Parts: sequence; structure tokens; C-alpha cells
Amino acid sequence: MNFEQLRALAAVVDEGTFEAAADRLHISPSAVSQRIKALENAEGQILIRRGVPCSPTEPGAVLLRMARQMQLLEAEAREALGSRNSALAATRLAVNADSLATWFLPVLTDAAEWADTTLDLHIEDQDHSSRLLRQGEVMGAVTSDRTPANGCRAVRLGAMRYVPAAAPGLRDRFAGAAGQDWDAMPVLQFNAKDDLQRGFLASLGKTGTPPKHTVPSSGAFLAALRAGLGWGMVPELQAGSDFDEGRLVRLDPAAHRDVVLYWQSWALQSRRLDRLTEAVRRAARQLRR
Repeated sequence: MNFEQLRALAAVVDEGTFEAAADRLHISPSAVSQRIKALENAEGQILIRRGVPCSPTEPGAVLLRMARQMQLLEAEAREALGSRNSALAATRLAVNADSLATWFLPVLTDAAEWADTTLDLHIEDQDHSSRLLRQGEVMGAVTSDRTPANGCRAVRLGAMRYVPAAAPGLRDRFAGAAGQDWDAMPVLQFNAKDDLQRGFLASLGKTGTPPKHTVPSSGAFLAALRAGLGWGMVPELQAGSDFDEGRLVRLDPAAHRDVVLYWQSWALQSRRLDRLTEAVRRAARQLRR
């Protein structure tokens, strides 16, 4: 394998088609195809699923991560040499939506000062974000997985606390002598991967199927809670003022779930990666220890 072949592999995955990858690399689509075929022949495996968009196979994901690492190290080497051709390095990260809406925001402020880097953020549930690391899609991820992916290192950040909350009117409407009518009171979920509400109901011994609304946006999820569309598990960091000012109430003052978060990143000697890790760790001081 050679770097031009790996560069073509990354471009096809990033851009989604051979034609778009050719535009990015300033070569013809046939040249891109030839480089991918040469790489596949050398490795004896199919590396790209041809489709719209194109995606890496499992062996392709291994080489994709290698390609991205080489691009990062090449950018740093050019910078160290004072090359006029040094380019911006794309920093691809996976962050869960609730983190991005709360404690992660200072990382964006720090990144605004990095003239050598662009951010490419992927929104992914914390229970699934380490998969993007293994596939080579990102170089760092906020995840609930404490076990480092192959070729990565993991740092504990802290815990994000979730509490069951609802608008006062919704709570009162479904309150009875025996407490909340959990089987009838509508519930919110972020997406199909969101099991926070199911876990809370299970802890109460509830096995019913209440009406369910799906709201796949952290900000809109909080707005839906305030509007009384349903109840849900909300981060304390996001909704603290809503409790203080009465827009939301805790459905069980003692109940909570702490989701421990980790920062996983490539185990590379990289100035950019070290700088990013330090920014994430500083921002995570807002989390519970």
C-alpha cells in the first residue's frame, strides 16, 4: 500500500462517491478507481462498498483509520518543517448530543483559536460512539465505554447526571392517590437507542407501554419537556434553571442516573491530539467526579 492509495480511500469515504473524491484530489474518477482497486488487489480484500454513499468494509475501516492517522501526522510534519503547503487538518470527533449541548461547549471556544484545525463533529449516542473509533471515522469520541478500542487510549471524564422531569401541568394531570400513572403519562425519547426512560421505568417495576414521542434534538427535547409533551430523563446541567424557576419539576426527587463518560482517542504522539484531549478534559470539569 502507498499513501496515495490510502488518501484515495479516505476521500471516497469522506465524499461518498468516486466522482466527488476525484474532485477533492484533483484527479480523474478513473484514477481514483485504479488506486482503490490496486489497494484492494494488494490486500486481497474488498475495502469499499460501492453505493451512494460509498462506505468502508470491515477491512477497509482498518485502513481508513491508518489513512486518517497518516494525514494527521503528515500535516504536523509539514508544519514542523515550515512547509508552505501545510494544510488544515480535519479533526473528526464523536460526541453525544447532551454533552454537545452542555459541558462540551467550551471545547468549541478553544477550537476557534486553532488556526491549523477544522472540526468535523459526529452526533452519536455515548453507548455507540466507540464504534466510530474502531471504524476509523473519528480520532476521538466521548463514550460510556471504558475499555479502549484497539490503538486508542481512554480517560475518565466524569459522570453526567440525568433526572426524571416533566412540566408541572403534565405531572398534575397524571397524578393520583397512588402516585404518577406511569402507564398513561406520555414519555419522550431521543431516538431508538435512548434507554434512559426505559431504565427508569424498569427501576420502578413498570412494564407497560406508555404513549411515546421521539424528539431527536437535545434542545428540542428540553423544549418538549417544558411544553408538556411528555416526561423524560434530562441532564441536570441542562435543566437546572428550569427546576429553580418552576418550568420543570422532578418526578422523583431522589431518583437519578449517572452516566460515566470517557474520552477515547488514538494513541498517537500528536500535538493536535494532545491539545484536543486537554481541551476536553478542561471542559469536563463541569461533570460530577
